[in-house]
Amino acid sequence: MFSLNRFLDVKKEDTSLLYYTYFTFLVSGMVTTILGAVLPSLSSEYQLSYSVQGSLLSFHQIGNLFAVYLAGFLPYAIGRKKSTLLGTSGIILGLVFMTLWGNPVFLMLSFALTGVGRGTLSNMTNVVVGQSAGNKAGGLNLLHASFAVGAFVSPLIAIACSDSLWRWPCWIISILMLIALILLGSSRLSSERGAKAASSDDKAFLKDRMFWLNTMIMFFYLCAEASLTGWLVTYFKDSGMLPASVAPSVQSLLWVMILIGRLVCASLSNRMNKAVLIMILGSVMTAFFALMVFCSSPVVALIAVFGVGISMSGIYPTTLSTMPGKYNSSTVATGTCIAVATIGSISMPMIIGAVAEMTGLGFAIALILLALVVMLALMAFKLIITLKEKA
Repeated sequence: MFSLNRFLDVKKEDTSLLYYTYFTFLVSGMVTTILGAVLPSLSSEYQLSYSVQGSLLSFHQIGNLFAVYLAGFLPYAIGRKKSTLLGTSGIILGLVFMTLWGNPVFLMLSFALTGVGRGTLSNMTNVVVGQSAGNKAGGLNLLHASFAVGAFVSPLIAIACSDSLWRWPCWIISILMLIALILLGSSRLSSERGAKAASSDDKAFLKDRMFWLNTMIMFFYLCAEASLTGWLVTYFKDSGMLPASVAPSVQSLLWVMILIGRLVCASLSNRMNKAVLIMILGSVMTAFFALMVFCSSPVVALIAVFGVGISMSGIYPTTLSTMPGKYNSSTVATGTCIAVATIGSISMPMIIGAVAEMTGLGFAIALILLALVVMLALMAFKLIITLKEKA
């Protein structure tokens, strides 16, 4: 009989914390896609331009960057539990605030707060799984699979509500995140402050070539992921390729494919060379994305979206799992890696919004292909280095 504890090689006393971590990251996934799902309705009600919409998505990522970096150091000052609860509360505040007032500056603050919460959880959950699971690749892929479940469910909630009721999904997810915070508050997540001075070991990753290669792969991957999750619904609506009532479901279907792909990657992660797996995933993602933006058939576009979802699924967690173990269990190294990578998710949605104002959204979305090509070149370099080291 299958046992998750045995599969992940987790100690019995860490089981409940691991389950709470997965649930919390599931809700974090809901936050990611609800922003893109309600953005067209929010923008319609508040009369926002493409440029402002792109800025909102980027401010979410700016908050994410700020929190990810702080999460690498704040636990040493006030403890991991307090820092997690403090940072994650930004999700609740941001989702509620954006339903109250349509002033662009206020909305940017709201989106930034949701990013602060997401960034806090991104660091904490990856570190907890990295420390608790002996099978790190499997644990991280399952962690990001739980994220995909939340990302799939969230647009369905938006579809169930009409455009005029777009606030309800924000409120529902706020309540779920409050439940997650209560669970984490009652868990054995460390409350101790770590009076830890920076040592040479803490900074060793700064001179590690593979650390930066993995980080830059994740940088260009996040350029694509943040832009896709933020702009996909708006792209299909504004292009007229799909009816407005159907477009949000594409985002859910994308995350179904991501979920399936992450489960497959979790099972394959210990059976094949991870650098080879990453290269295959990147190649397929780039090819299907090119098909999506250059085709004119709705059916072909949907098939391409499915291909993008399956192939992009394991890139982030598998790349992260190839970091040396001492980096995966370090909040400083993990925080630095994710913070630098997050700059990609900040810049690309804003660039797309600015370009869309001048040329239209169709051409702007196609710019993501440039990021994917660079990502693919870095993956090829990583594969060459890995094969040489093994030889």
